[in-house]
Amino acid sequence: MLIEFSVGNYRSIKSKVTFSMVAANLSSKNKSLDHDNLTYYNKNIKILNSAVIYGANASGKSNLIKSIAFMRNFILNSSKDTQVSESIKVESYSLSTATDKRPSYFEIVFAYDSTTYRYGFEADKEKVHSEWLYISKTREVNLFERNNDKIEAKGSFKEGKGLETKTRENALFLSVCAQFNGDISKLIVRYIQEISIISGIQDMHYRPYTIKQLENSDESRISVLKMLQKFDFDISDIATEHLPVNEKSFPKDMPEGLIKFFLASSSTAIQIKTIHKKYDESNKHIGSVAFNLDNNESEGTQKMFSMCGPLLDVLSKGMTLIIDELDARLHPIITRQIIKLFNDKNYNTNNAQLIFATHDTNLLDNKFFRRDQIWFTEKNMFGETALYSLVGFKIRNDASFEKDYIAGKYGAIPFIGDFTRMEVDEDAQKTI
Repeated sequence: MLIEFSVGNYRSIKSKVTFSMVAANLSSKNKSLDHDNLTYYNKNIKILNSAVIYGANASGKSNLIKSIAFMRNFILNSSKDTQVSESIKVESYSLSTATDKRPSYFEIVFAYDSTTYRYGFEADKEKVHSEWLYISKTREVNLFERNNDKIEAKGSFKEGKGLETKTRENALFLSVCAQFNGDISKLIVRYIQEISIISGIQDMHYRPYTIKQLENSDESRISVLKMLQKFDFDISDIATEHLPVNEKSFPKDMPEGLIKFFLASSSTAIQIKTIHKKYDESNKHIGSVAFNLDNNESEGTQKMFSMCGPLLDVLSKGMTLIIDELDARLHPIITRQIIKLFNDKNYNTNNAQLIFATHDTNLLDNKFFRRDQIWFTEKNMFGETALYSLVGFKIRNDASFEKDYIAGKYGAIPFIGDFTRMEVDEDAQKTI
């Protein structure tokens, strides 16, 4: 389970901010939330099953998610031979000279079985400046520490001994240890790998994940179908068809790189057929009609189909799912139901977690979310993103979260200028 994530000097995030899934000591108006929306990790820590991030456009919601994605990708790929001469693809905060020569900061804390792991690093485009790993069962113990070229693997981290000199300055020591089959490092890398980060807008990127579920077994195909039916999509069955492909076979909005990847990996494409019942004039069921998912189904149906694979996988394995723009092209009731999957102990039996960014204020409901599940991003006048939780506000239990948010009581909303005055600022133009 994810406990917290911290990042600093990355894109619009200048000072270090921390996103936490640790439940606060509070009592909700809807008492069932204090039971259903969190999991007891141990006697001292309660972890939230879901959290939502609000903020104006360009306030930094997506940058927070991108920072987690960067950390994940760097951990998984930094030790590969193909990265030997590559610069580190990290993007520091660029609106202040104070951060120009400083590395970006990343740290993740998570729980696995009865152990808590705290791992982090600082890096710029040229090299990893520092790196650390701590584990805790009853007390926190340092396993290794890195300071520029000096890496010290402690006695309790035997898998790291001898690998200090095998670690490039643009690679992570943790990744190298995992590559050499270190037990602890492999566990951490596997956990990081199982954090799923998807876009609620570009669903084509993770549709193959659902297709794989469809073709894996009848059981997994039925699971996808049942999920679609539960969300009130009028589909009686799903089928796949393999067709020969060329560049014209793919949707027009599909990224060119993804098209080339599929053409290189296979000479056939899988077309999804949604099966619908057909009725006669007296509404008697007489057969079925097969629709092409891309041509005949709504964008909402297409998105929900693409999301079924990641949702089912995360829930079955107890992983963490992070979605940017969850509500895009989905009805608010469907969005709510997706969240309820994670806040329902009868369905979320493996303590999976959902973290998502949205503009859907219908979800800002004290009957649906605890205050510690609601987060905000806001930019100041210098373009720096601040991250904060609703817990930091003194509000009544019966307050209307949505009404107060729209009224600006929590910040994190756009400040609209006076559209009756649209003159060009000539002084501002002279500085460009």
